Amino acid sequence: MRMRLHHFVLAAALSLAACAGMSPQAEPPAPSTASPVLDRILHRGEIVIGTTGDQPPLNARDSKGELIGLEADLARLIAASMGVKERMLAMPFAELLPALQSGKIDIILSGMTMTPERNKKVAFVGPYFVSGTSMLTRTESIKALSDPNQLNSPKTRLAALRGSTSERVVRDLVPNARLELFDNYDDAVQRVIKKDIDALIADHLFCILAALRNKDSGLTTLRQPLTFEPIGIALPPGDPLLINWMENFLLTLEGTGVLTDLTAHWLGDPAWVQDLDTTSKP
Repeated sequence: MRMRLHHFVLAAALSLAACAGMSPQAEPPAPSTASPVLDRILHRGEIVIGTTGDQPPLNARDSKGELIGLEADLARLIAASMGVKERMLAMPFAELLPALQSGKIDIILSGMTMTPERNKKVAFVGPYFVSGTSMLTRTESIKALSDPNQLNSPKTRLAALRGSTSERVVRDLVPNARLELFDNYDDAVQRVIKKDIDALIADHLFCILAALRNKDSGLTTLRQPLTFEPIGIALPPGDPLLINWMENFLLTLEGTGVLTDLTAHWLGDPAWVQDLDTTSKP
């Protein structure tokens, strides 16, 4: 399955490069001041992409430690269409925006919601995916926590990823609940299993996968997410050509049906779940 998917991504990349009129082996143009980040990427022959590596099915590590997921495939397609190599740099979610602003990474592909507050600092292109905030909890707690009054109570202990949209949702919608912040999902899930935390507020797809992978621990999630969240590619704000390139890239991806096929694979085919890294089980 991995080999077939690899061939599909490679074929899609070549098709997208052809549509864009760009050969994967094209010589990079000389640097100019009009597009500093794009010129930097092309000149060094590599695009550095920030991600957390622990947000399946968007990004995760397989049993070999390699990054997989919808966003990992998008990263390969972007690099191939630019004619450069891709390097995915994993880091905590809260460090992604500072890394982009400092130039440590070139773009962010990590389930990042396109919020007005973030858009004041960086540019966004998309969405390439739409999700929402949901709740991961234990089966015996789901009914009580579905009551807004129970959820917004000082007795309710909630967890969220530090710096994430989920943290903002908790602070805005259920400010009376006790909130504990985590730097990664793995620790938070284990705290829910151990009943130290009543619920983890996180991306809906992550909650579904975590419940499936921990079904013996009695975890469950909501049928419908709490919010609507468009997921986009975060880019440095001072590079209009890079932003325009990425807009056209996504337009081509959608028009050729490649984005639909990739999304269907990562959401509709559960086989890849068995190949996830078991040392960081969500």
